[in-house]
Amino acid sequence: MRDRTKLLLFVAVFLVLYFAPLGSLRIQAALLESFLMVQEYAREHVLFCLIPAFFIAGAIGVFISKEAVVKYFGPRAKKTLAYGIASISGSILAVCSCTVLPMFAGIYMRGAGIGPATTFLYAGPAINVLALILTARILGFELGIARAVGAVVFSIIIGIVMSLFFKDKKEAQEELVSGESPHIVPRSLGQNVVYFLILVLVLIFAAWAKPKEPVGLWNAIYNVHWYVVVALLIILFVILIKWFKKNEISDWIFSTWTFAKQILPLLFAGVFVAGFLLGRPNTDAGIIPSRYVVMFVGGNTPLANFFASVAGAFMYFATLTEVPILQGLLGRGMDKGPALALLLSGPALSLPNMLVIRSVIGTKKTLVYIALVVIMSTFVGFMFGTFF
Repeated sequence: MRDRTKLLLFVAVFLVLYFAPLGSLRIQAALLESFLMVQEYAREHVLFCLIPAFFIAGAIGVFISKEAVVKYFGPRAKKTLAYGIASISGSILAVCSCTVLPMFAGIYMRGAGIGPATTFLYAGPAINVLALILTARILGFELGIARAVGAVVFSIIIGIVMSLFFKDKKEAQEELVSGESPHIVPRSLGQNVVYFLILVLVLIFAAWAKPKEPVGLWNAIYNVHWYVVVALLIILFVILIKWFKKNEISDWIFSTWTFAKQILPLLFAGVFVAGFLLGRPNTDAGIIPSRYVVMFVGGNTPLANFFASVAGAFMYFATLTEVPILQGLLGRGMDKGPALALLLSGPALSLPNMLVIRSVIGTKKTLVYIALVVIMSTFVGFMFGTFF
């Protein structure tokens, strides 16, 4: 960090500490809410969502060659294949906007084009099959269908537009990567597929959330998901002993730690700020009262949809929590158009998510990605509210 930046940071912290009305009950409540939100995040998401995701990202960084990533996700890869795989693989994971980040960083740093990488980044949290079913069941069939179609189309359009905006720089990177020698590992393709499949299944079942409303299959899986996780971990342990060398396991752990130390501090900082501003879901303890949010999304105007998109982009939604939150907001008078806008921007973005994306792809690409999500969510929400 440059000395000038450090000086500005010191001055900013000093001014906040000097002038902040810390005696205000609202400020005190918001600060407490920040710590409670970080604690809730640590308890519910770090162990069972982020840590498995970090291990997957570490495995991508060590055991998948850059040539393979460039072949299927690079700028010169077949577009239908690249975007199809990115959207499908992202949606299968069904993770939140923060859990998808280590895997996004992994494939991007291994040479994936910015287009397929951002398609994967959006699809992971946005195209969640259970969330789509609950949306249709609780919020209405029209909203469920609109969310499903909108999320799939969004993921592909966002990726294509990102690749058009930043095409030249990424092609130059591809040329650099393509000259590298293949990364050779002493395992067959089938063994590697099984290894990565086990890692992904551990993430899926460990992060399996209990639905707020009974949905037969998902409730049944939730009742046995820990037994499945234990069985998968035993299989993984046997695989590591039989197929891997000690130095490969060490490289995997080191790669995992590299992603964790890059991403975790930014995530916790973002969660803390989000808690201070808006509070935890279904609470009204943030510095911005929820009544103001409801006030601005009560009609289907372009401004209401834009406000809903921006609010959703900065809020943090754990997997599936957006549905009961929207149910409460709709009960307070929120229009269906802004509700869809929030559903399309909220699960895919959050303040912690933005901070980490910036550290991976830079400020300019991050701003364009955020703008695409917000603008498209605003437009689709307004059109949906107009017709429904």
